[in-house]
Parts: sequence; C-alpha cells; structure tokens
Amino acid sequence: MNIKKFIKSFKHALDGIKHVLDNDQNLAIHLVVALFVISGSILLRVTPFEMAILGLTILFVVSAEMVNSAIEKMVDLITSDHKVEAKIAKDVAAGMVLLTAIGAIIIGFLIFSPYILRLIY
Repeated sequence: MNIKKFIKSFKHALDGIKHVLDNDQNLAIHLVVALFVISGSILLRVTPFEMAILGLTILFVVSAEMVNSAIEKMVDLITSDHKVEAKIAKDVAAGMVLLTAIGAIIIGFLIFSPYILRLIY
C-alpha cells in the first residue's frame, strides 16, 4: 500500500466534504436539523442504541445529499442544455434525498415520541 496515495485520496475526500459544506444550502439545513436531533437525544437521554440509530440516520441523509450534489454537478458538466434525461437524473437524485429525509423523520418520531410523551404525562 502506497501511503502517499492513501493520504492524497484522503485529502481529496476532505476537499469534497469542504466543497459541499461551503456550497450546498440543503446540506446546511440537514446539519442544523442534525444538531437539534443530537441535542434532543442528549437532553432526553435516549439509549445508546437509539443514539446509534439516529447517528446512522443522520449519516444516510447527509450522504444522500452529497450524492445528490455530485450528480447535479456531473449532469451540469455533461450538458448545459435542458434535456429530459438531465432533468430525470437530477430529479431522481433529489428524490433519493427526499426519501431518506422522510425516513429520518419517521425514525426520529418513533425514537423520540415515547420520551416526549413521558415528559407530557
């Protein structure tokens, strides 16, 4: 294994994360929501297993948003024309993010609702 290649590939990955953090408004929204989820899970003292599920769910949503950004940039690189196929690629990628976000909301509801109900009653 070439350590220089490994370090270089790691730097490229960090560059990609920095780019998406600097340029993707939707990712910023997901990260703000993630901070609320993490704060809420700490305040409500969810179990470590539930915290792991929430963490993985956050990871899935953020990853989906990053894949969406990559697909959008790739489509923009390939064509600037308004082609049906380009629209479909972007719409499908956006749909992936929407599905993961809806799934995250459902998982959050299932995990947090018993804790919130205990506070109310």
